This record gives sequence, structure tokens and C-alpha cells, in this order.
Amino acid sequence: MADKLKIISGSSNPELAWSICEILGIELTPVLLETFSDEEIRIEIQDNVRGDDIFIIQSTCSPVNYNIMELCLLMDALKRSSARRVTAVLPYYGYARQDRKVSPRSPISAKMVADFLCCAGMHRLMTIDMHAGQIQGFFNVPVDNLFAAPVALEYLRAVPGEIVIVSPDAGGVERARAYAKRLDASLAIIDKRRDRPNQATAMNVIGDVEGKTAIVVDDMIDTAGTIVAAADVLLKNGAVDVVACATHPVLSGPALERLRDSKFSQIFLSDTIPLGSKCEACEKIHIFSIAGLLAKAINNTHTESSVSELFV
Repeated sequence: MADKLKIISGSSNPELAWSICEILGIELTPVLLETFSDEEIRIEIQDNVRGDDIFIIQSTCSPVNYNIMELCLLMDALKRSSARRVTAVLPYYGYARQDRKVSPRSPISAKMVADFLCCAGMHRLMTIDMHAGQIQGFFNVPVDNLFAAPVALEYLRAVPGEIVIVSPDAGGVERARAYAKRLDASLAIIDKRRDRPNQATAMNVIGDVEGKTAIVVDDMIDTAGTIVAAADVLLKNGAVDVVACATHPVLSGPALERLRDSKFSQIFLSDTIPLGSKCEACEKIHIFSIAGLLAKAINNTHTESSVSELFV
């Protein structure tokens, strides 16, 4: 008898898990998730999972450390319940920006979290737009690093005018080039100088943006300082309109206020991280769902079909 596909949701993004289950035509496996008064987490899988193929949906967004610990406890519970395979589906993989030593006595946090997840019982990792692709090498299990671009492009094709795709920094050029190729658009890069963590100053535009609609693409928006500065410098260099597109809406600190007051006419974000009422605070924000992309990847993984068709 073939193993059964089951979806389990942590507490970070249950709406996304429900959407995935609806697309796959299955019920969400019930789980007890409680927090004791001292903030310890209590977990109990409330269905038989022996021999099953389990996918846990859990973005490691804020509260980051709580969500990572909850994910690890879920995997340990499944391991001790004799699940055949446990795949951690992290639409947003936290700690990915800390992928190397930046000072003599600092940790490589992304590697430590990878070890933590593997030790907890993870057989496979599925994520979207990991901040640094080389982090896949930190894991001793298979990693599927999917891209949100196929979904985002459906919305960006409707943006009017002559388009130029803009990378907000040198590190995002490969991503911007992929978007530009599929939209048959030109490419520009912003030369950015970072003064201190979470603060950046956009200096110069490399490429022609004059008279065009500039679409700034990035993997995430955290405090929004970088991308808002990008909008200002693009307009100063002759762009007629600026649009933002990012996969992960981290939106910490003053991000929402900055986006609301920014020069962007539209801001496209995915639901890898739930925004809830935050969207109401900024009418420029439009959400596109990656539930269909993850549902296809989960189904193909379960049926041992190719996942490569989902990559851009």
C-alpha cells in the first residue's frame, strides 16, 4: 500500500497551508499546538501518520525563533510517530542572510539552523527564493529551492508602459536578469552603499531608465530602506513610474510606513509570510499567492515526479 500524503501546518502561516490543501483536495492533518504559561511549546499530532509522507508548512518569520522551535518539535513528533518521510516546507527560510562569518568571533547562523532542522528529523527541505542559493549546501538532505517568479510574472506583465527591470543591488542581478529575460525588458542595477545593518543609501543607476516604468525586484523587503531609496534614485534618473516586486514581505520596523510614503505606485508581494491586516495599512500592496506553486511541488515530490519543471 502506497504511503499517504498528509499536510501539517505550524502556527506561522495556516492560511497558506489551507490554500495548499484545497488545491490538492485533501484535509489538513489536525495538530494540537499550545504554549504553556512559561512559553514552552506543547505539540501533539492528532492523527495516525505511521508510514505516511508528511509535509509541514511553516515559514520561519517573526517570531522567528519560536517558529523554528515549533517546526523542530513537529518533526520530532512525526519521527517518533513513525512517519515514512518528513518534508519541511519553509516558504520563507529565516536566518538565510547570516550565511557566512562577518567577524572573527561570529557564528554562521544559517548553517547552524540547517543542522538544527536536520537533527530534528527533516528528510527534505522545500523553500522559495532562498536569500543565498549556496545555503542549499549547508543541508545533508535534498533541497528544493523554488522560485516565485512564474507567479509574479503573471502580475508584472500587466504593468503598462515600457518596462525596465531593476536590481536594487549587485547581489540581485541574477534574479533581475531572469525577470528581464522573461518580460523581454531591459536591465538596470543600482549601486548601493550600506552604512550600517538595515540601512542603505542608493547612489547611482547603472543602465537606462529614462522614460520607462522601473520594476524593482528583490527576494525580500525587510525594513524597506533599500527599496524605497531605490525608488527615489530611479525617479531622479528619469523613470516615469516605479513598481516594486518581492517574494518575502518581512516588513519589520518602519517598513509599512516607508512603503506607504514611498514613490511606488504598486507593490507586489507573495504570501510566503502572512500580512493579514498589514495590507490595509498600505493600499499600494497587492498579494499574489504561491500556494499553487507549492501544491504542485508537493504533489510531484510525493508522486516521485520531476520538480524541475517548476524552476525558472
